[in-house]
Amino acid sequence: EVYVRTATELADAVSNANAGGPGTIVLYDGTYTLSDMLWVQAEGVTVRSESGDREAVIIQGKGMNGEVTHIFNVAGSRFTVRDVTLQQVSQHAIQLQIDIDSVLIRNVHILDTGEQMVKVAYDQNDARSSDNGIMESCLLEYSAGIGPQYYIGGIDAHFAKNWIVRANIFKAIRSPSDDTAEHAIHFWSDSENTLVERNLIINCDRGIGFGLGDRGHKGGIIRNNMIYHNTTEGFADVGIAVESASSVQVYNNTVFLEHSYPNAIEYRFSETNNAYIANNLTNKVIAQRDGGSATLEQNVTNAASSWFINVSVGDLHLSSALSSVVDQGVAISGLTDDFDGDSRPQGAGIDIGADEYQ
Repeated sequence: EVYVRTATELADAVSNANAGGPGTIVLYDGTYTLSDMLWVQAEGVTVRSESGDREAVIIQGKGMNGEVTHIFNVAGSRFTVRDVTLQQVSQHAIQLQIDIDSVLIRNVHILDTGEQMVKVAYDQNDARSSDNGIMESCLLEYSAGIGPQYYIGGIDAHFAKNWIVRANIFKAIRSPSDDTAEHAIHFWSDSENTLVERNLIINCDRGIGFGLGDRGHKGGIIRNNMIYHNTTEGFADVGIAVESASSVQVYNNTVFLEHSYPNAIEYRFSETNNAYIANNLTNKVIAQRDGGSATLEQNVTNAASSWFINVSVGDLHLSSALSSVVDQGVAISGLTDDFDGDSRPQGAGIDIGADEYQ
């Protein structure tokens, strides 16, 4: 391990790790303002705070229009970053190059990036995917309550396999002009077997997406997520979308949208087949579009704000034991807990939506 206190020491430590030096870099509390991105080429590099307090260690560029494009540009597998804040860059806080496996992003606060906050790159002529990544217990947001442009997103992953995105919060990934922002969570371009669970998504143009257009997704599960958007119109869009996505399961999510977009969940295009959409609790319809096919079971699409503890802050826990929701879901293989990690079922059956009422 090497311990650092300044941005210069941090940059030197990354360079030394790339050259075979210590692979674990520990940051003392403070603000580290970079003059250039940190290029991580060695495998097995870990960057973490000494205190474990992500708000006490800030690694930053020079603004969303500044000359620092990234915090971490990663070309080595088994990269870990945890317990820090990353902010103020013109492109991505974290970018993974092609074929970067076993990345861990844990307890990281990411805010105010010029483009997508976490990017997993690909080359359509390169057959290597980025596999087995985990992003959990993170907060991704725009401090102004809106992004700088439409070409933004939370985690945007191409050709990524067996990733887990779990227990994160995404806020205000919204476009100010021109077009819709990308999703808070988006896996596409032949990504496979993504697990997206127990995330809270508030006031983002689009919530969760598997596939986009003809650049699809195979397998995977979207479950136990809460998605809320207030009345702000802007470029507000669908809560969950599966496009050209085969054998996807979308179950036990709660989606409450107060803007005018008509659909909470969409399954789209003929390549979307063998999809299973069940036990979701929404206030808008679940819509088939452009030849998509899915099995729908025990979804409730007429939710009212009074059903939840406090929709205005995205708290979509059930406020009472609603007879139309509690114990009314179907049992699904692998469904053993809820948004909070509480076990399911608590009563005679599975509750519909992300929250198992207690």
